[in-house]
Amino acid sequence: MPINRTAPTDEELAWQETALCAQTGPDFFFPDPGASTREAKRLCAACEGREACLEYALTHDERFGVWGGLSEKERYALRRQER
Repeated sequence: MPINRTAPTDEELAWQETALCAQTGPDFFFPDPGASTREAKRLCAACEGREACLEYALTHDERFGVWGGLSEKERYALRRQER
């Protein structure tokens, strides 16, 4: 999947308007190193924007935090599988 280094468009960010993460603080989604991502993943699993969020993270090479229900390591593994 190609990495998009340009600024995201409004259309690419539309999912954020209804995303559950927008209703919580960033602490769940950007935990300290070694902290659990379980709560973030639980919120992501219930979120309608999960797939769009994950697509955004993969397209824009987001390297930190939980995006679309996946941690940094899980997104890295997914990218490697897609090659």
